[in-house]
Amino acid sequence: MEYVSVLVAGVAGFMFGAVWYTVLAEKWMAASGVAVDETRKPANRSDPVPYITSLIGGILVAGMMRHTFELSGIDTLGKGLLSGLGIGLFLVSPWIATFYSFGGRSKQLILIDGGYATFGCAVIGTVLTLF
Repeated sequence: MEYVSVLVAGVAGFMFGAVWYTVLAEKWMAASGVAVDETRKPANRSDPVPYITSLIGGILVAGMMRHTFELSGIDTLGKGLLSGLGIGLFLVSPWIATFYSFGGRSKQLILIDGGYATFGCAVIGTVLTLF
């Protein structure tokens, strides 16, 4: 059952990212400086590599979170949600902020991508505790 919960949670995190970046597409494209085509869409939107990387990343994060949850006794929906938020906000987002700050990236990009990490981990943590 652990493999199924990890897979479902990873896919849920990926799907959350699809919604997050669809809603924030214009702001994210402006903040990230991603190349756009003549329709103002990301020039690499048909490249499968970023999507595959994101899906695999979500599954890997879910796997490690499941392992951590098991060792820590995190087994309720509330604990999963709160622990996921904590992982995203206090473990992942600070690294994003560090990388982007040294790279001279905008505060808005830090907030958008850090927000995805924070709430994406919350989604993963919540889904993991449903199994």
